[in-house]
Amino acid sequence: MYFSNVLVTSILAVTAAAMPRPNNVARDATSTSTSTSASSTSSSSGSVQIVNNLDTDVYVWSTSSSSGDMQTLSTGGGTYSENWQINPDGGGISIKMSTSTNEDSVLQFEYTEEGETLYWDLSSINLDSDSDFVTSGFSVTPSDSSCSSATCEPGDANCADSYQHPDDTNTLSCSTSAQYVLTLG
Repeated sequence: MYFSNVLVTSILAVTAAAMPRPNNVARDATSTSTSTSASSTSSSSGSVQIVNNLDTDVYVWSTSSSSGDMQTLSTGGGTYSENWQINPDGGGISIKMSTSTNEDSVLQFEYTEEGETLYWDLSSINLDSDSDFVTSGFSVTPSDSSCSSATCEPGDANCADSYQHPDDTNTLSCSTSAQYVLTLG
C-alpha cells in the first residue's frame, strides 16, 4: 500500500513538474469556520465541492507537499469547497476523505493543472472494500457537459471509474474553469 502511494505520487509529480505555477493564495472550506492556505491557488476559476450525503461525518485533508488541516463535513449534506491549488513543491494535489480522523481507508480526489487543462481522478487504492464510501457509492460531475464524469455505484468495491491499482488508466481531463461536484452517498 505504501509503494502504491509512492508510485502514484511520483507519477503526479513527474506530470506536474513542467507546469506553470501561479502565485496567488486562497482556499475555501465551507464545512468549518477555518481555512488554510498550504498551497497556491491557480489563476483559473474552477473548483471542486464535496457533498457528504452519508449517515456519518467525513473528514477531509487537502494534501500537496504536506497534509492540510483536517476539515469536517457533517453528516447529511456537509460540504467542502476548494479552488484549484498548485503544489509549491511540484506534483499534484490529493483531497483525502475518510470516515475516521486518522486518515485510514481514504478515498482520494486527485488533480493536477497543466495550462488550461485539469487532469483529475478518483483513487480507491487506499480505500477498504467495506468502507461507507463503497457501501453508499460516490460520483464526480463537472459543470462542463463536454467533460467526462465518474460514478461508483453503491457496493462496487472494484469500480472501474476509480483507481484500484497504480497502473490503472483512469485519469480524466477537463477545462480548469469547470466546477466539479463530488457527491458521497
